[in-house]
Amino acid sequence: MATVQLTADRFDEVVSSNDVVLIDFWAAWCGPCRTFAPIFEKSSEAHPDIVFAKVDTEAEQQLAAAFNIYSIPTLMIIREQVVLYAEAGALPERALEELIGKVMEVDMADVHRQVAEQRAQGDVTEPSEAAEV
Repeated sequence: MATVQLTADRFDEVVSSNDVVLIDFWAAWCGPCRTFAPIFEKSSEAHPDIVFAKVDTEAEQQLAAAFNIYSIPTLMIIREQVVLYAEAGALPERALEELIGKVMEVDMADVHRQVAEQRAQGDVTEPSEAAEV
């Protein structure tokens, strides 16, 4: 599956209608972003069951700001509407594949239970703050 361009208008729809979404926050002027782009694209072709999305931080400044994106590229992985990973920096192909494997192994029932517990205690206002791989 080829990567999709993700905008603020489509963000909620894409995240809520797909189990796993990898998001590459990038900009055209960013050298490391251009280095990471073919790795991200190749991985998208190897994982047709996962949505690979790109957010152009220049065009989608509000979306980037909503996720506190200060350095690019930043890779974010959302599974079942919970952010499991969000880190700046271009990953080599092998590291990206290992990360995807780890994300797929996460016990999401346990993650959702932890989120519910933290929300009940008032420790978490957003499910995306609860878990990280």
